Amino acid sequence: MNWLRPPGPVAKGLRIGLLGGSFNPAHEGHLYVSEVARKRLGLDYVWWLVAPQNPLKPTAGMAEFSGRLAAARALAGRVPRLIVSDLERTLASRYTIDTLKALTVRFPQVCFVWLMGSDNLEQFHRWRRWEEIVRFVPIAVVERNGSLLAPLRSKAIQRFARYRRPTLDPPPAIIVLDGRRNEASASALRAGLGAS
Repeated sequence: MNWLRPPGPVAKGLRIGLLGGSFNPAHEGHLYVSEVARKRLGLDYVWWLVAPQNPLKPTAGMAEFSGRLAAARALAGRVPRLIVSDLERTLASRYTIDTLKALTVRFPQVCFVWLMGSDNLEQFHRWRRWEEIVRFVPIAVVERNGSLLAPLRSKAIQRFARYRRPTLDPPPAIIVLDGRRNEASASALRAGLGAS
């Protein structure tokens, strides 16, 4: 695993947020989740992990990986401390739990925090070994329009209710962050592109 190069600085005690996804396409909502989490949790960096193929999403309508990666880098390039990575392709990882295990083995000195919008929290229980993810790293959920009730009704929150925390704690810990909402979504952007 020593061959795995970090996409950005790594050092003892750094807090790095990880936002995974298809980024099909990357949009302002991704930036919003990243910035809210970075500022509210005092994260040193946020890494976007562009997935070659999300196992829960169809391949139909999925843009080529290289195009999604380039578009994410173009969008994130103007934001300090935000780094876009192809680590999941490098690791040949299809599942979040495998990516997290590889990163924590390779960079044990870093405190990783998994980031997600509340829209993803609603289907988080469908992720492979999702309960293990909750026990493995802290999870920060940023509330987004259209899924404001997810922190109340999601299976993950129901299952791990006693681990809901107001601050960044060792896992298991789920932090729900609220703030000014951003309505951008990849599905809406794709629908708009298809209509034009």
